[in-house]
Amino acid sequence: MGIVTVSAAYGAAGAEVSRAVAERLGLPFHDRAIAAQVAGRLGVTVSEAEANDETVLRGLWRLVASLGTMPDPVGGVLPMSALPDARAYRQQTERVLAEIADGAGGVVLGRAGALVLKERADALHVRLDGPRERRLESAIERSGRSREDILREMEANDRTREAYVRHFYRCDPASAQHYHLVVDTTALPVEAVVELVVTAARGRGIGPV
Repeated sequence: MGIVTVSAAYGAAGAEVSRAVAERLGLPFHDRAIAAQVAGRLGVTVSEAEANDETVLRGLWRLVASLGTMPDPVGGVLPMSALPDARAYRQQTERVLAEIADGAGGVVLGRAGALVLKERADALHVRLDGPRERRLESAIERSGRSREDILREMEANDRTREAYVRHFYRCDPASAQHYHLVVDTTALPVEAVVELVVTAARGRGIGPV
């Protein structure tokens, strides 16, 4: 089947494009379930996640903890006596991504998938981005919320996601060298972006035959 990893800056329509690509390719879409599965394996609760004092991990665990935890029938749940360290979080995330790639495949949004699965021949790695101001305007238009709210959210989101990749993989998530396809989604309609990604994925043999 294969796997498509999507890295997206805030306001670059990452979720919208990823879901549409998954539907077009007939593959499952993986996003929030990954974070919840990792949290379940590590036995992390919301209060414990928020108690972590490391700046980077606090931001990361907010993303995980906001989803709550859920049982993991494959990996079980680790003891909750201590907060997991950075390596434990990274290892469990990479494990889940590898299981997806080895199994039914799918479309994965975020989680540094392009770096974790960079050696796989059955993967397509995509970066969705665009100029900061155009991403901001696009997010405002989509959400209908105030510019101030969206700007704060965008800055926090981009900062946290960049910190995730720099902390665990020591590289810039926006660098084109990590991807097969980089698209400015603020310059093209979503439908055109989806078509580009689907075409590229099929070109790499991804999706049901």
